[in-house]
Amino acid sequence: MARTPEPQQPPTAPGGHDPYPERADGVGGTARDPDHVGPGPEVEREAPDEPTAMPKRSWWAVLRRTVREFADDELADRAAALTYYGVLSLFPALLVLVSLLGIAGESATQQVMDNLRKLAPGPVRDILSDAVEQLQGNGGTGSLMAVLGLVLALWSASGYIAAFIRSSNAVYDIPEGRPVWKVLPLRLALTVTLMVLAVVSALIVVFTGPLAQRAGSALGVGDTALTAWSIAKWPVLVLLVTVMIALLYWAAPNARGRGFKWVTPGSFLALLLWMIASAGFALYVAYFSSYNKTYGALAGVIVFLVWLWITNLAILLGLEFDAEMARQRAIEGGHPATEEPYVEPRDTAKWSEEDRRHLD
Repeated sequence: MARTPEPQQPPTAPGGHDPYPERADGVGGTARDPDHVGPGPEVEREAPDEPTAMPKRSWWAVLRRTVREFADDELADRAAALTYYGVLSLFPALLVLVSLLGIAGESATQQVMDNLRKLAPGPVRDILSDAVEQLQGNGGTGSLMAVLGLVLALWSASGYIAAFIRSSNAVYDIPEGRPVWKVLPLRLALTVTLMVLAVVSALIVVFTGPLAQRAGSALGVGDTALTAWSIAKWPVLVLLVTVMIALLYWAAPNARGRGFKWVTPGSFLALLLWMIASAGFALYVAYFSSYNKTYGALAGVIVFLVWLWITNLAILLGLEFDAEMARQRAIEGGHPATEEPYVEPRDTAKWSEEDRRHLD
């Protein structure tokens, strides 16, 4: 009689200790197709359906690994790289946004800038205000050259998305397997979608005061409803920004995941950290910093770059948290804790032999 093979145990660190002791039984996945990459269907069946179904110890494991992977994935350096691409993409993106906001009239753009001056650190709002005013002064979008300029601006603005795609693959510890004819349309579509959502966010901000009163009169809405809107628009704006981050998290990495979620734990965490960090940095710049003494005329630019770096750092940290949530979910389903990838890739067509050996 043939001997039944014993279940295979997950890899362990030297000394026989599991470096990720989050799953008490330590049992790995069952045998599956050797050509399959990522967790098998049996892991998906056993894994929790929702984050709330995971035990408390799993949440602590996610937090610990997020901190550890934050350093291992060099997210501070990647945030600096995204800041560089963000600066290159910012002004083309502003050109597109100003052109789209121009449809609602110059006053709409002005109200957006008025609200931005209240939220951003002093030097940051000055740089953005000057850029928007200069773009407005360059005039119309009706000519063929203007349309061509918008297309080129859109392409330039998508450079940030391309850089984020690379960073997201590093966070998920998975090589890019999608061919260029898939990545390029994704890059442009994601840029356009995020810009449209940014315009909607801007219109939510400006839809107040006299503009809201005129719309309310036209629709027969009373003052009570307008007052309620003036309060409710801020939670709506926060939710919309969270959805924008969640969309970026879902579309960028070469990781299939479990479908799009309107709000993910990581996107909410990223927004919360960004709001706290931005407020703290604004207070620091206003009352405690010596940027003017140290950098002189360049102080405003330096503050702007640091603020962008903080923004990208918060976004990457939220992405890392979502990635570790996906890893922990696979572990709870029986996937070996140290085996990568811990999510199924969207595509492996572009993988080299070196990529495949790295994951074996």
